[in-house]
Amino acid sequence: MDMNATGEPVMTHADPQVRVGVHIEQGTCVLTQGGTDFTAYHPWVEFAAPGEKPWTAVKVEFSATRPDGGSVGLTVDLLNDACDGPRDHVPNAIWKVVTLAATSAGDVGIRYTAPTS
Repeated sequence: MDMNATGEPVMTHADPQVRVGVHIEQGTCVLTQGGTDFTAYHPWVEFAAPGEKPWTAVKVEFSATRPDGGSVGLTVDLLNDACDGPRDHVPNAIWKVVTLAATSAGDVGIRYTAPTS
């Protein structure tokens, strides 16, 4: 890799967000929209902690397969319109995806060890 970098990057904590992707086994989560079934295989869950509040899941963006085999992206907003709690009637399977993402990211207290040089 031919790249240089300088500086001391600083993260802003005004509105931190984290996107966590997980791979789920094809066929284990089927999303239905407008009477059409979509087979989800890779969701990205967005977590946010606005205004120093606790981390919360905001939305899930799914990569999915249409019945004809083509790819499609579907987004599920998890917060209600007032953004002060979960949206009503979000299916349990989607909350399980959120749980998988949160678990894989250390419950969004992401644990990471930098490589040694």
